[in-house]
Amino acid sequence: MTSLPESPSSAGAPRSRIDPSRSPVSAFLRHHYRHFNAATLIDAAEAYRAHLASGGQMLVTLAGAMSTAELGLSLAEMIRRGFVHGICCTGANLEEDVFNLVAHSHYVRVPNWRELPASEEVRLHERHLNRVTDTCIPEEEAIRRLEHAVLDEWQAAEREGRRHFPHEFFYRILLSGRLKEHYEIDPKDSWLLAAAERNLPMFVPGWEDSTLGNIYAAHCIEGDVKDVHTVRSGIEYMIALAEWYTETAPTSSIGFFQIGGGIAGDFPICVVPMLHQDLRRTGVPLWGYFCQISDSTTSYGSYSGATPNEKITWGKLGATTPRFVIESDATIVAPLLFAYVMGD
Repeated sequence: MTSLPESPSSAGAPRSRIDPSRSPVSAFLRHHYRHFNAATLIDAAEAYRAHLASGGQMLVTLAGAMSTAELGLSLAEMIRRGFVHGICCTGANLEEDVFNLVAHSHYVRVPNWRELPASEEVRLHERHLNRVTDTCIPEEEAIRRLEHAVLDEWQAAEREGRRHFPHEFFYRILLSGRLKEHYEIDPKDSWLLAAAERNLPMFVPGWEDSTLGNIYAAHCIEGDVKDVHTVRSGIEYMIALAEWYTETAPTSSIGFFQIGGGIAGDFPICVVPMLHQDLRRTGVPLWGYFCQISDSTTSYGSYSGATPNEKITWGKLGATTPRFVIESDATIVAPLLFAYVMGD
């Protein structure tokens, strides 16, 4: 039985004493997941727990459409229990968790999405249903409802001379309770609300390519927001990440749990070589753990599909860093691995 200590960023969280072999999901996984990617899932989950048990922290990165896949059902609890200490996500994942929170009943699932002719796609567009694989996000009930709330926050910040990161505007809206009357799922299943309640460190590179990033640009063009710098930038996010990593890593090793690829993973992992090579902070430790759930093909030359060993050559990981790649669907793997880590 392993005792996981409280981390500096999870003050007030209860200490967890969990024996995975005695919990139903974890016991099932240990019995059936013995080889190949399944075995790697177990190894990565055990190493995740060992990393936290030794006093480490964990940064989780979210690419793809994990929020629309409702990863909050498991990730929110991971955050509440203190198993996640920071998040780097795309702007899409940031906003789509809130879209689901306030408009879940208006979402439309399309089980036969692989067979849809273009004419059916046009009909969905005419109904203002934006499709993400098998799920359609309702424009009016989700996107426009949130637009009204966040525009008020942007304009208030501009009037008062305040500047915030994209996630901080979301934190302010959620913690104010302004959207509470519109909640259509149990708020405990919103990972962003859980992060806001814990004031979790968050980094959202490339926010401007998200729906609300586009909307922000439109309001700046129209003059509704006159100072484009009211929302802080990706470069400022990198500076904030460097500060957080420099302050945290020397006393609490930081692990890197990557779901998918793209900018959500590529952006934060670069902070270590930047600290070492560009800022000459050579005493800052490397990432202390690495795991990626990915279906990207390494041979195509993608950064997202690169094996962890390649990251050693870039000064991101060391030869002794525990490192894992689970080549599978994150919507299947992540909830199972989180359940194992939590001992559910």
